[in-house]
Amino acid sequence: MIKRFFLFIAFLFGVGAQITLQAQESDNFKTTKALDIFNALYEELELNYVDTLDAEKVTGDAIRYMLNRLDPYTEFYKASRTDELKTLTTGKYAGIGSPIRYHKGSDRCVFDGPYMGMPAQAAGVRTGDIIMKINDKYVGVCGKQAKADYSSKISNQLRGEAGTSFTLTVKRPMHEKLLRFRLKRQVIKQPSVPFARLLPNHVGYVVMTGYRDDTTHDLRQAIEQLKAKGAQRLVLDLRGNGGGLMNEAVQVVNLFIPKGKKVLEVRGKDPEQNAIFKTKQAPLDDDIPMVVLVNYSTASAAEITSGTLQDYDRAVVVGQRTYGKGLVQSQRELPYNTMLKLTTAKYYIPSGRCVQAYDFKNRGADGQPKHLPDSLCKVFKTSNGRLVKDGGGITPDVVMEPDSLPDMLEELALSEQFFDYTVKYLNTHHELAPADSFHISDVDFQDFLSFMEKSSFTYHTQTKRMLDYLKKWADYEGYSDSIQTEMTALATKLAPNVAGDLRRWQKEVRELLEYAIVSSRYGHEGAYAYKIRNDKELQLSTEILLDKERYHKLLRK
Repeated sequence: MIKRFFLFIAFLFGVGAQITLQAQESDNFKTTKALDIFNALYEELELNYVDTLDAEKVTGDAIRYMLNRLDPYTEFYKASRTDELKTLTTGKYAGIGSPIRYHKGSDRCVFDGPYMGMPAQAAGVRTGDIIMKINDKYVGVCGKQAKADYSSKISNQLRGEAGTSFTLTVKRPMHEKLLRFRLKRQVIKQPSVPFARLLPNHVGYVVMTGYRDDTTHDLRQAIEQLKAKGAQRLVLDLRGNGGGLMNEAVQVVNLFIPKGKKVLEVRGKDPEQNAIFKTKQAPLDDDIPMVVLVNYSTASAAEITSGTLQDYDRAVVVGQRTYGKGLVQSQRELPYNTMLKLTTAKYYIPSGRCVQAYDFKNRGADGQPKHLPDSLCKVFKTSNGRLVKDGGGITPDVVMEPDSLPDMLEELALSEQFFDYTVKYLNTHHELAPADSFHISDVDFQDFLSFMEKSSFTYHTQTKRMLDYLKKWADYEGYSDSIQTEMTALATKLAPNVAGDLRRWQKEVRELLEYAIVSSRYGHEGAYAYKIRNDKELQLSTEILLDKERYHKLLRK
């Protein structure tokens, strides 16, 4: 019967269709064969291997290896981790509203920036408070456990069902006695629109950090409030926005694009899942002059928004070329309450371009995915006929590269010593100026320099890295003996000087410290209020919006 069916198909559609079916049949056979071999191999090991196998660990390792060969967005979630996936897509979880971090100095977890108005902050928990007990039971130190496992265990104890209460005991640096709080868990919602403000010259400024199930609602509300205050121009900040839900990206675009306009097309292996997404409603405002800010970490749904607005010449895009994630993920339920998030398609924005920058299938000799070179990018056109390219993210209409800063500043910001001084400052300065006018005094900065100089803070300069690289090549090529004296002298001169380097970059270090302090004291609102004071890209965006001729010229062919 099956043979007759295949003969009938071949008769109708020709040899090409027959070859396709044979190829599919061959692939199905290969899959069945490979799975049969794997099952037989594992059964043999289970029965006869000298040691007892941990089935969950062995299969877990196999799953991780297999998925690592695909792309970083295809991920398996065990039953214990499915809540993470829900939090990722909704931005909601039940807990007390504060990130925690492992603190090497105490070998415990500490609070790091409790969210404003959430249970932890409302009860009086502060950044740097060391977690000692939960429900009057000591949590213990990390010891030889993996830091990630220890932190995850503490985090799980802090979370729970909304409405449940527990006691929390912490050790506050510079305080002798332990502090005890009674906390009640609630649903914590991560805002995808954490900051909106009316700037001078009737410029509305809105920050978006993700695309969750209520992002469009929050963005609409923020823009309506800004317009009610007098906003006549808009800057939409998508810098650092890693994306999220695709349908929210379509609805966000719909706020600025008329009804019936194509936003994106999705194409995958299964033709039945291919789809075209268009705007379905009347826009909130399809005329207000707009600038969209992007950078290297603007990705996914944020690239759909910025790319579509660029394709329709609806907004001027300013900043750096975006990440380049043109892939679509879907969720699948698996047995025993496990889940799989997997890449199922690519998306194409209105001009027809796909912004995917990395080729995960054809990797380089080092195993890393290849970035599509500019020479292979194809050219497309916007509605006004402006030329745009695919394959490497969204290239801004006005490119503004960030200031070059030493690696030392990044290492400083991530260091435990920098965190410890921030905690010290917060616990000794109870009254702070508002975030948008806050500055540390010269006396406090000198105190910071002394603290860091006495601490164990170490860092690596790019110059020192290049010197180490030179030493290796000199040794390889046989020059090391003849230049040993000069290399030693140079290494001495290039040895990191904590106080000297911090003074050399005093302006940037001050801003870094001030930002950390206001972020911990005033939360997201304070962090953005401080940041926009010296935001060069925001200043440029404002200048473009105020210059009508320049604005319209950028959007014309």
